[in-house]
Amino acid sequence: MASRFLFLPRLRPAPEPGSNGFVAGMVAAQVLVQIGAFALPALLPDFIAGWDLSKTEAGWLVGIFFAAYMVSVPVLLALTDRVPARRVYLAAAVCTCVSHLGFALWADGFWWGMALRALAGIGWAGAYMPGLKAIADPLSGVAQSRAVTMHAAGVGLAGAGSFLIAGLLGAAVGIRGVFLFGAIAAAGAFLIAAWIMPGARPARVVQGRGGALLDFRPVLRNRAAMGWIAGYCVHTWELAALRAWGVTFLAATIARNGAPDWLPGPAVLFTAAGLVGIAVSITGNELAQKLGRLRVVRTAMLTAAALSLLAGWGTALPAIAAAALMIVWNAAIYIDSSALTAGTVQAADPRLRGATMGLHSMAGYGGGFFGPLGVGLALDIAGADHPVIGWGIGFGHIALVTLAGFAVLRRVTRT
Repeated sequence: MASRFLFLPRLRPAPEPGSNGFVAGMVAAQVLVQIGAFALPALLPDFIAGWDLSKTEAGWLVGIFFAAYMVSVPVLLALTDRVPARRVYLAAAVCTCVSHLGFALWADGFWWGMALRALAGIGWAGAYMPGLKAIADPLSGVAQSRAVTMHAAGVGLAGAGSFLIAGLLGAAVGIRGVFLFGAIAAAGAFLIAAWIMPGARPARVVQGRGGALLDFRPVLRNRAAMGWIAGYCVHTWELAALRAWGVTFLAATIARNGAPDWLPGPAVLFTAAGLVGIAVSITGNELAQKLGRLRVVRTAMLTAAALSLLAGWGTALPAIAAAALMIVWNAAIYIDSSALTAGTVQAADPRLRGATMGLHSMAGYGGGFFGPLGVGLALDIAGADHPVIGWGIGFGHIALVTLAGFAVLRRVTRT
């Protein structure tokens, strides 16, 4: 019975893999499965107050999502080289739905939150890159790069929308209602994927080529792919840190310095930053096609590093200036978002694309774990009496990480 439920037959002809309809359907599923992913960061000030959390504990709650992703994604994504990605994706959508239901019905403290956020990380590991792989596998060249960009835009839209939805629903129906919405959306993603994702086994299995499931040695020998993977690691470090603490930073700045009545609340402001980021991400990939991917990525990394040094100290500025700085920094981070992933996809051996993207995600979300935790530790060390120093160090440490990634990318991709 469970097996029949998990692998639903398609009741009508689905769009052909690689077609515009298939790409659009998968992007829609990705939006739905991720729309609740950042509800916790969006509502982090409420959780800090309601659960009496330290800033470090808050960083753990956000970061454990990325840690669970990092551990599970190499297994789940490498598995898609052997079994239909549809199976992995559907199971992941179920994990995501259960995680949100847990927050809606049971979660009442730090350890409940840790367990459910870890489950959400596993769910996202089985949906994000396997969904992208399902889009990328039937395509090549510019069509593949643009499909990857559409996927990144959809994921970015979900990320931005999750902040807005969490802010609006949280005010209207409470925190538990926000997570109930996320569970319903994940169920919608399950239904879309069950209809359009093909059930055929990968060609690699049909042709009888094997190898150890987690043998990443061929990927590690792919010099070009490893350069993009290094860049993605530091990209996710900074993006996760900003997503985790952006709303809290703006809320603290507004509470301390005041704000004009017309200025939107922190969740709406961060949604605007996310929407700007989506537009910049699409533009960045098109620029990469014209000017060269390495050139665009390197410029973006240096710009983001400079802005991260300034961003935290912006809490001493008027709220309007601090919000503007957040939006500009967020945009700089997004410039190379889809370009980095497209670089890894195109550099991968097609027979090892699942394993390559698994290592890509594992490295990236490893950075995603350390970024939020690093900001939380800096805030706790600085203490409540020195918030400007705490935010300055918390966001400023990301510059060192980004510059290290820049150095690795430059060295490894040098021809």
